[in-house]
Amino acid sequence: MKELKSNRIHIGLFGKTNTGKSTLLNKLLNQEISITSSIAGTTTDVVEKSAELFPVGAVTFLDTAGLDDITELGEKRIEKTLKALNRTDVGVIVCDFNGFSESEQTLVTKLDNLKIPYLIIINKTDIQNISEEKLNEIKNYTSNILQISATNSPNLTDIFVEALLKILPEELVNTTSMMGDLLTSEDIIVLVTPIDKEAPRGRLILPEVQAIRDALDNNCIACTTQVPQLSKTLNLLKTKPKLVVTDSQAFKEVNAIVPKDIFLTSFSILLARLKGDLKTFINSVKTLDTIKNGDRILIAESCTHHRIDDDIAQVKIPALIRKKTGVEPVFEHYSGHDFPDLTGYKLIIHCGACMTNKREVLSRIMLAKASGVPITNYGITISYCLGILDRAVSVFSIIDT
Repeated sequence: MKELKSNRIHIGLFGKTNTGKSTLLNKLLNQEISITSSIAGTTTDVVEKSAELFPVGAVTFLDTAGLDDITELGEKRIEKTLKALNRTDVGVIVCDFNGFSESEQTLVTKLDNLKIPYLIIINKTDIQNISEEKLNEIKNYTSNILQISATNSPNLTDIFVEALLKILPEELVNTTSMMGDLLTSEDIIVLVTPIDKEAPRGRLILPEVQAIRDALDNNCIACTTQVPQLSKTLNLLKTKPKLVVTDSQAFKEVNAIVPKDIFLTSFSILLARLKGDLKTFINSVKTLDTIKNGDRILIAESCTHHRIDDDIAQVKIPALIRKKTGVEPVFEHYSGHDFPDLTGYKLIIHCGACMTNKREVLSRIMLAKASGVPITNYGITISYCLGILDRAVSVFSIIDT
């Protein structure tokens, strides 16, 4: 199965214009991914490329615009470059024999503040070697330094991967699965995957695919069904399932069908634990108890998709909150990798984040906390409004003590 982009280690390539970031990426992957030129500022936006780096595994490179872009749109390009830090698991700063300027120094400070490990590559050794003085200045920041020529250095990919492995955090190398620590070999799980108006034609949504693969990876038995067939599915099973996982939108119906002695949760809540901060999400959703008329609630999605009449973000969640609270908040919606100014919001409700990585979710949680705004997610919100949150998170008591 092809690794999903959201599960990949995101490697951000940063540096000034014309230091060879795009040339390096093309050489590492042996493909013409990014346009290269001697003209400064050729890369004008973040270019994403997924790849396999043995033995690191699945990665996504983020090739960014130059930190010193002085073109007409340079300021906006630099802003996008810096926002890419929110998705970056590992940073690669590319400079040349000119050494560090204020741009790189500022970037290193941001990487350190965000606790993002980074590697510094001094490029263009085929043209000129860096002076000892400038090299020592760079060594003041880190010892993780490579001196290479992106055009001429032999075995460049092997050298790069070896350096990358030295700085990769353990949690990135050994990624926790959605359910692996909740299940034992040959456990039965039932996945409730409604085929409704929001289901993509001819395929399952990403969290459902991830859950199936995760069950198989952990030698479990996965049964997939829809809500109308759920009762029959449970009756046909000779062994009681360990866990039922449902689409959050079907929580009410599924909760009524599944016996109380079977664990029940949702795909969204599993993702909240995998990529976010489950305890923060659970504590934050209780903000709904104090919501008043006119309070602003931000509903944030990490991807853009076609809206339907009964959309979960636009219609279903607001309706559940109105019914739960008896008040009329102001719901505002935002989608994409950026995050708006959080001033004035009472609560943020984030999607399951199946289309983005853990770094971006955690960066949004950090931003919310810094702004003093509680943040939760779809599955937590829906189960809380339905009065079944305790049941929806009880499965985690197996390992979360």
